[in-house]
Amino acid sequence: MSGHSKWSTIKHKKGAADAKRGKVFTRLIKEITTAARLGGGDPSGNPRLRKAIDTAKSNNMPADNIDRAIKKGTGELEGVVYEEITYEGYGPEGVAVLIEVMTDNKNRTVAEIRHLFTKFNGNLGENGCVAWMFDSVGLIIIDRSKTTEDQLMEIALEAGADDIKEDGEQFEVHTSVDNFDAVVKAIDQAKIEKVSAELTRLPQTTTRLDGKSAQTMLKLYTRLEDLEDVQNLYANFDIADDILESFSG
Repeated sequence: MSGHSKWSTIKHKKGAADAKRGKVFTRLIKEITTAARLGGGDPSGNPRLRKAIDTAKSNNMPADNIDRAIKKGTGELEGVVYEEITYEGYGPEGVAVLIEVMTDNKNRTVAEIRHLFTKFNGNLGENGCVAWMFDSVGLIIIDRSKTTEDQLMEIALEAGADDIKEDGEQFEVHTSVDNFDAVVKAIDQAKIEKVSAELTRLPQTTTRLDGKSAQTMLKLYTRLEDLEDVQNLYANFDIADDILESFSG
């Protein structure tokens, strides 16, 4: 499993997402507002908005919050206009790092990101320096206890999944971006519980880290993730499970 998906799964297990629910809501509101501004407030004709609303509902965001975010995007309520920017750089040992942000102050955001790269033995790179190392995919994680491999293959592949991989106690279902919604729907209809389901970017290759380099990379990753303007964060580190699980920040 890629460093990104493994790290995300461990954080999910630890309940980190719940501990940072306020941050999750902030990110989702930004996405809903921007999606509505760019594509209109009707989710039936705006796939990006529909996906953002579904994600918000799965995170138990109140309907009023969702409605206000849409109205801010369409201009019915006063709101902030966010700029979408992607930053790229290198962590310890040359780990590729890709950061997607939404910000109303580009100068503040790039200064915060550059400071963290410098602090944790990395450097901010030029546009395009690492983006080519990542593929945009749909990724669905399912505990092995929730289904059998044969059942999952039959359901997911028939719905359009590209591949199913085993990783310890979990299955990874990989899809194209276009087929992601259909595969998630098929899994839900089969009443198979998911650990997570997201559109993400997976690295084509990974960089193995141990010892101090692994700890430094995880500190850089968590500090970047904590920045208010960061929406999505991807990296191609490969770190042993015991180090990931014992990392305390």
